[in-house]
Amino acid sequence: MPGERAKMQTAIRTYLEMIRFSHTVFALPFALMGAVLAAGGVPSGEKLWWILVAMVGARSGAMGFNRIVDRRLDALNPRTADRALPRGRITLAAAAAFAACSFGLLLVAAWKLNPLCFALAPLAILWVCGYSYTKRFTALSHVILGASLGLAPIGAWIAVRGESAPAPIILGGAVLFWVAGFDVLYALSDIEFDRRVGLRSIPARLGVGKSLAVAAAFHALTVGGFLVLIPILGLGAFYALGVALAVLLLGYEHLLIRRHGLAKLDAAFFNANGLLSIGMFLCTLGDLLL
Repeated sequence: MPGERAKMQTAIRTYLEMIRFSHTVFALPFALMGAVLAAGGVPSGEKLWWILVAMVGARSGAMGFNRIVDRRLDALNPRTADRALPRGRITLAAAAAFAACSFGLLLVAAWKLNPLCFALAPLAILWVCGYSYTKRFTALSHVILGASLGLAPIGAWIAVRGESAPAPIILGGAVLFWVAGFDVLYALSDIEFDRRVGLRSIPARLGVGKSLAVAAAFHALTVGGFLVLIPILGLGAFYALGVALAVLLLGYEHLLIRRHGLAKLDAAFFNANGLLSIGMFLCTLGDLLL
């Protein structure tokens, strides 16, 4: 029936909007990067499938849980007041069921990958859920969010090899500071709201100028992490091209914010960082294959 199909499509769009599904482009390429580095090329199709399922489950569950925890704050913030939960387009029970099913999907995928992935999956769930509360008591919530996404390449490496190593931890650290840096920039849009309601963030604590410097320092650490991987893994020219692209995109992101302020925040946040993650993955894959 056309009416039922339209309702289903609307519901799917609402849930995808709730978890900002388009932002999967930030973490997924780094998960795939961890997988191809672990395999020295392209892992098996089965491995890639379950890594993808795990990533979708982890991120969807984490975002669903975050929306539940922040629903009252989102209703007070003009920037977020139109989100699905504050507006009643998704009920609290439905959001909780969605998050639970998503984390269940992660556990199934981890079980299919290997015993170590399955053993570590509950800890990952606790970490990504715990992030949602951190802005209430620490300005380092940006770093904790970064660590949540930094788990992606580490988990993918473990999925392929069944063990960890220094290389994926360094890559995870680079992702941590990349995410923390752009999250500090993104938090500039909520600086007055955070101060008014007592939420902790680096911009709310330090102000705009110092926050820009902190974000730049975080991103310098990101580039340093990418560079350290070259001698450790014997990576070559294609990978180095990816690092150079990352430097240019991060510089562009900071230039946009400094010159145009919050008016260019969406372009700096989504476009530059999405291209960075995809570019790093493609250049790493090209380096391994060519």
